[in-house]
Amino acid sequence: MQNVETNRLILRNFTEKDAEGMLEYLSNPRVNCFLGDKISTLEEAISNANKKSKDDSFIAVCLKDSGDLVGELFCMKEEPDTYNIGWNFNHKYEGKGYASESAKALLHYLFDQKGARRIYAYVEDDNYRSQKLCERLGMRKEGCFLEFISFTKYEDGTPKYENTFQYALLKKEWLRATNI
Repeated sequence: MQNVETNRLILRNFTEKDAEGMLEYLSNPRVNCFLGDKISTLEEAISNANKKSKDDSFIAVCLKDSGDLVGELFCMKEEPDTYNIGWNFNHKYEGKGYASESAKALLHYLFDQKGARRIYAYVEDDNYRSQKLCERLGMRKEGCFLEFISFTKYEDGTPKYENTFQYALLKKEWLRATNI
């Protein structure tokens, strides 16, 4: 991915130097969908950062003034012109608008540079912050998939299935909303 700058942030590919910042938010995932990404050592974080550095689907979100990693975005292309997006941020940086600022920049990049026609996000029904972010981005709630996916298990070992909302935004809706 080419670097994208906002007023306060730089969106770029991951590098090995992001490992320490990555460890901060991946050592204790707060949302079940990131439990599979959990890491507990700096060595695991270095490996994870190196792996993500080779994949343009993962985008490091860094503070422009310090270079500190505050979280990440991801975008997975589905042919021919649809993208699934998501985000994971360090709780220490919550409430400052970084997720919203970086996600808006990602939408702009995908619609204007990558030719996206449709962008969507899956959000668990108890992840209120991400639901509000989708709404701030102008995404529509398209529906709720009941017992859609399992990221964890109950104490008896049976899967705990998550109810999951799907939010989406079409390029024509984006253009209307941004008055382009």
